[in-house]
Amino acid sequence: MTTRPAPIAFGDLQGCRTQFQQLLAKAAPSDDTPLWFAGDIVNRGTESLETLRDLVEMGDRAITVLGNHDLHLLSVSAGIRRSKKGDTIDDILAAPDAEDLLEWVRHRPIAHFDNDMLLVHAGVLPQWDVTQTMELADELQRALRASTWKETLAGLYGNEPNRWSPGLKGIDRLRLTCTALTRMRFCNLDGAMDFTSSGGLDSAPAGYIPWFDVPSRNTANITVVFGHWAALGLTVRDNLIGLDSGCVWGNQLSAVKLASSPAERIIVQVECGECRASDE
Repeated sequence: MTTRPAPIAFGDLQGCRTQFQQLLAKAAPSDDTPLWFAGDIVNRGTESLETLRDLVEMGDRAITVLGNHDLHLLSVSAGIRRSKKGDTIDDILAAPDAEDLLEWVRHRPIAHFDNDMLLVHAGVLPQWDVTQTMELADELQRALRASTWKETLAGLYGNEPNRWSPGLKGIDRLRLTCTALTRMRFCNLDGAMDFTSSGGLDSAPAGYIPWFDVPSRNTANITVVFGHWAALGLTVRDNLIGLDSGCVWGNQLSAVKLASSPAERIIVQVECGECRASDE
């Protein structure tokens, strides 16, 4: 019986295709190695369309969870939100295969769990164990894949509710799930999320800490793999792998071989230089 290779997980690509191709060549995975992507595959970098097509062409080998920039792409395409200064998604929206590409994005998972490793874009509320996380992610995935997906997507924006309650229903429940899994950085000991800061660890508002440092969080018994937090930088602990090292800000693009044993995990990086598009 052959053992399946350990996945390689990539941080936020954000349309930095040249650097992604360099990192993929450097990591040199075998053809049967699963490739995990922590979301935000498009936007802000100069090659969003090409990056998206790369992942689509990888087929089932690419496990890509949705990030806030990917949801923003869907929202702009649906007329729910307007493009922002610095967005680089116009090429996707104008592409001849735009409909197929957007359909692919809309059908990506919100979370993925395999071999005691949980892949999400931003984080997991401390009250949630992996079973509840996957159940809530599945609810949101199904809503975004339904015929009423535009109504759902339009209702996902906003910072309230900012804490979990088992009694949450309907769009409030979906919004809370989306907020935690695709936007969260800091929360307090009760799991109430804060959205005033996107800086590093020293920028935590009073009374708040990084979601992964909440004592006795219910996903501490598995390895959580995430992106989203460029100011945090590459963060590798036995049960935590933060992969967003700020490629689109001119820093590094990072990948980690997700061996079951933390001692066997391998970090691969490339320098990014100027990936970000001009804001002019």
